[in-house]
Amino acid sequence: MNIVVAMKQIPDLQQIRIRNRQPVFEDVPLTLGPIDKNALEAAVAIKEQLEAQVTVLSAGDENVEDTVKEALAAGADQCYLVLDDALKNAESSVTAEVLAAALKQMEDKPDLILFGEGSGDNYSGQVGSRVAAILDLPQVGYASAIEVGEGKAVVTRSLENCEEVVEVTLPAVVTVIAGINEPRIPSVSQILKAGRKPKEIVEPDELNLDLENAKTDTLSNLAPETQRKRVVVKSVDELIQALTSEALIGR
Repeated sequence: MNIVVAMKQIPDLQQIRIRNRQPVFEDVPLTLGPIDKNALEAAVAIKEQLEAQVTVLSAGDENVEDTVKEALAAGADQCYLVLDDALKNAESSVTAEVLAAALKQMEDKPDLILFGEGSGDNYSGQVGSRVAAILDLPQVGYASAIEVGEGKAVVTRSLENCEEVVEVTLPAVVTVIAGINEPRIPSVSQILKAGRKPKEIVEPDELNLDLENAKTDTLSNLAPETQRKRVVVKSVDELIQALTSEALIGR
């Protein structure tokens, strides 16, 4: 069985600072999206139960080549990278086209393609569904558990007010939620071995893709403006009175 996990490189959100209401990305390290790591952990768990190969698929600029080592250390067997500077801030539909083209070109066709339900930066939640549509594959979203059998997968979906269990024929696309598992922390030996795992790198031209209008430009990205009244209270009663006057608590 071949499992492909699509993973996106993003800035480490825990280290982004705000200055003059704008995010400061200078010296912020790059990492893989948090829910993408859940998708990878789900793939590795299946691999440990069945005879499977896990491939990480990612598209971005040249920095992805270093960032993806994190996934290789966490249990992926190999990676397939589409690298081009235009993919650094690519719009979701473009990313989906790139990933779908890469999946079509892979020599070992995937039986199961996993995505996080949304990326860690813009969280559009579109790419997995778009890839499924382009490849004309069935898709199951919001997966909280995945059991793979002969030619099929049984997926538990975590919905707003209930859980739904569905069966899907493979190959298929599944998007997972963060609560599906707890991603493992690689050991030192796994980190050292990651750099020696197989890696295939292609450019968009090799996939017959034109990225002329791929980039998305952010016109404004401002943190919410807060107005602090700096009201000083000297007792619990004064605090309750102040909150009540602002209709922040009930009368």
